[in-house]
Amino acid sequence: MERAKDILNSSLLWRWLMALCAWCGEQWSGSAVVQWFLHPRGWSRGASENSVFYKLWTLVRSGLCRGYELLRLDVLFAGSVFTRTWFWCMLPVVLAPLSPTMAVLGMAAVGYCSLLLNLVRDRDRRLAWSPINRYVILYAAVYLAGTMFSVNLDSSLNPGLLSVAFILFAAVVYNAVENRLQLDMLLALMVIAAAAVSAYGILQYIFRWGYQSAAWVDNDMFSSISFRVPATLDNPNMLGQYLILAIPIGGAKLLSAKNWISRMFYFGCCALMCVCMLLTFSRGAWLGLLFAGAVFVVLLSPRLILLFPVALAALWFVLPETVTARFSSIGNLGDASTSYRVYIWMGTLAMLKNYWLCGIGPGADAFNMVYPAYSYNGISAPHSHNLFLQIVCDAGIAALAVFVILLFVYFRMMCAAISREHDWSSRVHQAAFAAGVFGFMVQAMTDYSFYNYRVLFLFWTYLALGALCTRRRRLPEGRLLT
Repeated sequence: MERAKDILNSSLLWRWLMALCAWCGEQWSGSAVVQWFLHPRGWSRGASENSVFYKLWTLVRSGLCRGYELLRLDVLFAGSVFTRTWFWCMLPVVLAPLSPTMAVLGMAAVGYCSLLLNLVRDRDRRLAWSPINRYVILYAAVYLAGTMFSVNLDSSLNPGLLSVAFILFAAVVYNAVENRLQLDMLLALMVIAAAAVSAYGILQYIFRWGYQSAAWVDNDMFSSISFRVPATLDNPNMLGQYLILAIPIGGAKLLSAKNWISRMFYFGCCALMCVCMLLTFSRGAWLGLLFAGAVFVVLLSPRLILLFPVALAALWFVLPETVTARFSSIGNLGDASTSYRVYIWMGTLAMLKNYWLCGIGPGADAFNMVYPAYSYNGISAPHSHNLFLQIVCDAGIAALAVFVILLFVYFRMMCAAISREHDWSSRVHQAAFAAGVFGFMVQAMTDYSFYNYRVLFLFWTYLALGALCTRRRRLPEGRLLT
């Protein structure tokens, strides 16, 4: 390694490139736009506590506390396991990729009740605050309103309420984690769960277990691909979305490991996830993971971006021809899957010219009540195959506006934290969560990422965990108050 460094440092070209990168970095960091982005204002707790949502919650909580005291429930719940909010929130987060949707909802409901119980038992306990919380709540409120204005309320009510319950769970998770040990343990368990899902997916590929849809592969272009791995997520594209979120966490745990045993363990977990990602043959997921990797590297060390062309060239020669051929087909309209999506996007945009304000409501039934009248070439679909288009379909343009603002605030919060973080372990986790969401949004351009409710649940949980990582180094051993 030292020999390689000496060789590079003796190269005039390398030193010139390093000097150029350093100069560009200084210009970038010193620009007024970047400084404004990294130093947000108006994110104080006071701004949040002056909101309508917080004042309404204060009134409701006061009444619940009074009822708790009158009914003398303090004796009943003294020392109860139901007061262990972290445990009850950890279960659905870790088991979401391994459990049915309704089981995840049941576990999340217990987490909701546990947090509410602790807030009612202790009048002095304040809700932990994050800059994204108000936008999470606002998005849930707009989505619920979109559900109520659905063209088919009967079919939209269940998926709408389920989505809102999973979205708001982000605030519960943020309040459930009270110290750094709990946060690190939760992330470690998430990596182990993702490795288990990936191992099962690899076994699926080897033994050809599980259902395969003819719509997953264009046999004319990719006759060599006979099996795509869905693992426990029922669809290879949804599995790819999940792994985009999971792999950066595994990478963060690997880079922040303190000993060789931990490093080898997390390296094995990352290897399983990456192999499984390849076996999904999901081009959108591969592209999203590449973008996530680029963002991760740039946030940690911008100079390493110079190695990306070399790394991509190496991957081209190392990866199997089946993988490189499928990846290089991105954007090829001759592929049935690509043309299918383009026609759906065209039909959805034509539909939204008339339904952009409130949308048509969540759920495949509501979508298919309206979409067929606007479809191109008679193509039927359960959704628009684009997250941003589908948000407008579900709840109108207001929901999309809130979602975009939420993403902006999230990335600004993560970048601001990274710019001032001195603890390596905290910084690498922050970069991982920023990269994971960015990569997720890249694939979201080609698929409706929330079609699988467990992926939806994990995405919103991921936002909350990312927000927690911005203050990981300062998390107290007791309750999180500031």
